[in-house]
Amino acid sequence: MPDTAMPAEMRVRPLTDSDFGAEILAVDLAQPLSTAQVDAVRAAFDRHRLLLFRNQHLTRDAHIAFSRHFGELEHHVLSQYLDPKYPELYVISNIGPDGKPRGEHPDKGTLWWHTDTSFTRTPSLATLLRGIEIAADGGQTWFADMQGAWDALPAATKARIADLRVVHDLAASRLRSGDLPATEEQRRRAPPIAHPLVRTHPVTGRKGFYMGLHADHVVGMPYDEGRALLDELLAFATQDRFVYKHTWSADELVMWDNRATLHRATSYDTGRERRVVERTVVRGEVPV
Repeated sequence: MPDTAMPAEMRVRPLTDSDFGAEILAVDLAQPLSTAQVDAVRAAFDRHRLLLFRNQHLTRDAHIAFSRHFGELEHHVLSQYLDPKYPELYVISNIGPDGKPRGEHPDKGTLWWHTDTSFTRTPSLATLLRGIEIAADGGQTWFADMQGAWDALPAATKARIADLRVVHDLAASRLRSGDLPATEEQRRRAPPIAHPLVRTHPVTGRKGFYMGLHADHVVGMPYDEGRALLDELLAFATQDRFVYKHTWSADELVMWDNRATLHRATSYDTGRERRVVERTVVRGEVPV
């Protein structure tokens, strides 16, 4: 799928040696975009799964406005992370009420490989994450290409797992990550849900793994056996050859396809370093 109909002023620069990840050049997301520009971004997104926009001086309103070009925005079930004035924004910050670093990671689940809101019936299509305050050391975001990993899997393994379904469970993943347990209201709003282990992309038709932290167990398989399989596949799919490791600079926005990628944050000194990022999430469709 070539980057067709790219406006003359916009350019695409690869981030890796494969088709996974690209930087979009010569576009100002703070300004209203033309239909051609939005279409070009969408085409690049479908092809590359991961897009980087550098030097974007966005307000919260502009961040939200750009995100809405791609669909309805979610209000995350973990409401403690939402900004009261901008409920479309999920804020990850280690800054306390006194303006100083708190000394603990604000969202421990982000340190594990995951895909956003896979514990819902219509999980996230896209996440658009904006760097506001950046840690000098650590605090990277790593992205793994689930389609590239699937393509590299031996044919016999593909045949063995192609039709498996996996239960994704927010309450279980909160416990697994060592974060605060889900509340009864959050459990009610996000009960366990089964999705295919191998997901077909609705635009490109490519297949890829659909798993990560929220994937709790394999339907119809003993729990320990299913966990061992998920762990084995995750280790395969997050090898360095499938991973792009992003070191943040301020005023960057990264947009990724949750249907075809996993991501995780890396640790940093939460007692010394300040780190603030904000994201919007575009609602997706039922995985198939």
